[in-house]
Amino acid sequence: MFRGFHTVASGMIAQQRRTELLTNNMANANTPGYKADQSTIRSFPDMLLSRLGATKIPTENAVQGKYAAEIGELGTGVYMQETIALLTQGQLQQTELNTDIALIDGTLPVDAETGQTGAVFYRLQHPVEGEAYTRNGNFTLDPAGFLTNAQGLYVLDNNGETIQLQNDDFRVAGDGQIFVNDASVAQIGVSFAAQPDSLRKQDNGLFQTADGTNLPSAYNTANVSFSMQQGYIERSNVDAARTMTDLLTAYRAFEANQKVLQAYDQSMQKAVNEVGRVN
Repeated sequence: MFRGFHTVASGMIAQQRRTELLTNNMANANTPGYKADQSTIRSFPDMLLSRLGATKIPTENAVQGKYAAEIGELGTGVYMQETIALLTQGQLQQTELNTDIALIDGTLPVDAETGQTGAVFYRLQHPVEGEAYTRNGNFTLDPAGFLTNAQGLYVLDNNGETIQLQNDDFRVAGDGQIFVNDASVAQIGVSFAAQPDSLRKQDNGLFQTADGTNLPSAYNTANVSFSMQQGYIERSNVDAARTMTDLLTAYRAFEANQKVLQAYDQSMQKAVNEVGRVN
């Protein structure tokens, strides 16, 4: 009985966490460059139950022998194992702003060991932990003329340096080169992650490596191609209709576990108040 309480409670906790994840995806459905989180729910290892018994062996002294009769497996609950960002390309939206620059995937190699498709990101200067990475190309110029993202982090060029411009009268080519009066002044930095699932997702659509090391430049990586489109931003890749359906499914699963918990509670109440009553 008490084991059933634990199993049901684990199911409710898993569905609650899944609901929180899906709600966060829905809240960021209009955030440029946001990558939807995905969850995987797994079960704890099952327990094998058996019943101990004894039987008399037909011998002169009637020796008793013990045996174990297999009853079956018992589930021990579920848990949300991990969250993984879905890094598929989002749709492009035209803004006609020179500081909005969309990063468009081209050819991205697949890791032979893990089967993961690589990903490219803009390079940002993190104020505390080295570099950060983003797909959000909704950039702006700060008062000093430095190219920054929406949170004020500096956008880095291919050499790891900040990019300073006089004003927003500049042109960005498909290969990331920034031209002012037809003269190239910088190339927007882009990094390549061969195993993007190993990146840590931070707030505001930022990613960082788990060990704090910087990702290699995508310009110098073989078989990697991409392009940039000025005056556009990459929209979130959240599928609002699918997310709403998954939210309803998670809510109903939570509600079903809740009803089972109520049934267990009623059974315990009956056992205490009626079965254990002394007449």
